Amino acid sequence: MRTRLLPLLIVLLAGVLLALGFPLAGSIAAAEQQRVVVDRIDDTARFAALAQFVTTRPVDSEAGTDERLNTLRSELLRYEELYDIRVGIFYRDGQVMAVAPRRWKVPDSGEGQRAFQEALAGRRSHDPGQVWPLQQSRLAVASPVIRDGDVVAVVVTDSPTGQLRSRILHSWLLLGAGETAAMLVAVAAAFRLTGWVMRPVRTLDAATHGIATGRLNSRVAADSGPPELRRLARSFNEMADNVESVLEQQRAFVADASHQLRNPLAALLLRIDLLALDLPPGHAEVSSVRTEGKRLARVLDDLLDLALAEHAEADLQLADIAEIVIDRVGAWSPVADRERVELSYSGPTAATGWADPVALSSALDAVVDNALKFTPEGSPVHVSVEVEGDCVGITVADGGPGLTDEELTRIGDRFWRSSRHQNVSGSGLGLSISRALLAAGGATLTYAPNEPRGLRAVIKVPRHGGDAGAGRAQAVEAHP
Repeated sequence: MRTRLLPLLIVLLAGVLLALGFPLAGSIAAAEQQRVVVDRIDDTARFAALAQFVTTRPVDSEAGTDERLNTLRSELLRYEELYDIRVGIFYRDGQVMAVAPRRWKVPDSGEGQRAFQEALAGRRSHDPGQVWPLQQSRLAVASPVIRDGDVVAVVVTDSPTGQLRSRILHSWLLLGAGETAAMLVAVAAAFRLTGWVMRPVRTLDAATHGIATGRLNSRVAADSGPPELRRLARSFNEMADNVESVLEQQRAFVADASHQLRNPLAALLLRIDLLALDLPPGHAEVSSVRTEGKRLARVLDDLLDLALAEHAEADLQLADIAEIVIDRVGAWSPVADRERVELSYSGPTAATGWADPVALSSALDAVVDNALKFTPEGSPVHVSVEVEGDCVGITVADGGPGLTDEELTRIGDRFWRSSRHQNVSGSGLGLSISRALLAAGGATLTYAPNEPRGLRAVIKVPRHGGDAGAGRAQAVEAHP
């Protein structure tokens, strides 16, 4: 969410800065140019005042006999040499009164001609068009020379814009640096703001993930962030407390009910055995009742084991996973021999990982028992161990009938059994118990078809202690 919120804030801030920056840049350029134009207006006004006293119109513009005209020409020449600005005073018909540099004439077109024509009308020329840093142009300003109320000549200045454009560009660079600094400050503030807003959300997400992965004691500290998120955190904690309380009550009920039913069921089985002594040997109903009673006792035992598995905390430690697997394969070998199933092991003799040895052994017992139970005589059950990056993989592959894709999505659910295997003894809780035992220690249990036939159960145990939480999350995702 922060990756979506932060770019939005940055784009908005950049838009605001640009919306303010462009008009400000235009205003700076206009102010710089206006200052130059005002200077040129003052200069043309001064030259126009001097030209008012020139009454002699020279026939040859190069050599005049009027002292005032010579003074005016020398003023123009010094002005041009000092400022590198072309200046000229022209009669209404375009003839030269005085110019600098020599031989400069009234521009035939462009800003100079426009300014000249406006000054002939008896008013100062309008401000020239805006000059931009990358635009090669000149500034033309003209003022009329008025004598006895009539325009007798026009003063025209034609200024280069190199220094003006340099000043504008320099001001723009300073403006850009200021905008960049403001943008950096705004981005830093946006980071702090989004961090302050998102910190409770991240904490809430971590707590939610913890509860989803079995850590029901995960809670959120409701002491930071906006008021709305603090209220949400308090509501979440209340909800988590209620959920944990309800689950604890359910677990306690299952455990108590299983425990309390065992004694009456044992007494009932004993009475059935006493009743069978008074009936003829081989009585079918008594045998059927005894079988159902034993099955019910096994279900109660599995329910109690499941409640304990879901409630108990895992005793994680660095254990030799290969040694545990080899030990359980050896323990189940007599059963495999009795069932005439080929039980074998392959893999390293040592492979360490973080697990609860007792829980892992119990889960392996349930998985191997399930594989032997459904594998026909003469078919193999192969157990292997392989180190895979950050985890140790334990694979139990059998040669049984396997499961369909739809059945693979149900395997491990409580009390679920395939309709094709209803005649096989079991409560349907063994794999659920295995999954609960493994998930408590951060391990996962998944199932897949085995080639060419059968079922493949894969247990993955983290090799590092920090992977336990991640493994628990994967276990929940794999078995929603």
